[in-house]
Amino acid sequence: MNLGQIVTALGSLALVLAAVLAARPLAARLLARGGIAGPRAARLSLVQMLPLDTRRRVLLLRCDDREFLVLSGTTETFLGWIERG
Repeated sequence: MNLGQIVTALGSLALVLAAVLAARPLAARLLARGGIAGPRAARLSLVQMLPLDTRRRVLLLRCDDREFLVLSGTTETFLGWIERG
């Protein structure tokens, strides 16, 4: 490797490092805001829980705009979607 190639390689390395360091604050702001698309709402949420006994309970869950029932205990059983209206 001659001196010209070494200087070119070091110059390229310096440019790449400068670009990474310049992009770092922008990336930190995007990550703090929740990414490029902004913060995302949780798709799945627990609406209500009703204990049946010491081992079993019925869970009312919401996924997007639909609600459904799950029987939780030794095993989980999907009971069905809740119809609105």
